[in-house]
Amino acid sequence: MPYTAFAGTRRIASGDLAHVALQAKTLMERDKWAQVVIFDDVTSAIVDLDFRDLPATPPAAPQPEPEPRRAGRPKLGVVAREVTLLPRHWDWLASQPGGASVALRKLVEHALHDNQGRDRRRRAQESAYRFLSAMAGNLPDFEEATRALFANRRSQFNAIVDPWPADIRDHVKKLASLAFAGETE
Repeated sequence: MPYTAFAGTRRIASGDLAHVALQAKTLMERDKWAQVVIFDDVTSAIVDLDFRDLPATPPAAPQPEPEPRRAGRPKLGVVAREVTLLPRHWDWLASQPGGASVALRKLVEHALHDNQGRDRRRRAQESAYRFLSAMAGNLPDFEEATRALFANRRSQFNAIVDPWPADIRDHVKKLASLAFAGETE
């Protein structure tokens, strides 16, 4: 998963977390007043690291431990959870070939397929908004940029963010690019 670190309005590193964290730590050792923020490039969630615990060089990737075997269908990744439905929904599900579980899986797969574009656009909008809120909340026309983002108006969004600091502008345009995929302005 890719990450990006910013010190103020300047992007200082992008790449895997070990590389980005090491670059951030190096900067903070040179400049004790540096304010570094690391973002997950997919969700724009801020990554909270204790830089004091980081080694001078990135560690080798740890080998995952095998998960203990559980009851059910582990090869399929089936997870049991509670679902609350009205009686008429349970009646309909019970009448479906294969029962409730098969019918629910088919419904979810159908919804996943039908909503792929909308879900991808919504996740991209949320990611871009998270980054905007953290890094551009005090920049001119922040509110107008977020309105253009959620209204799916790429050219207006780009015009608003163009005067912003280059690294913030470029990163938010990259994040928002999926939100504008397939737009008709």
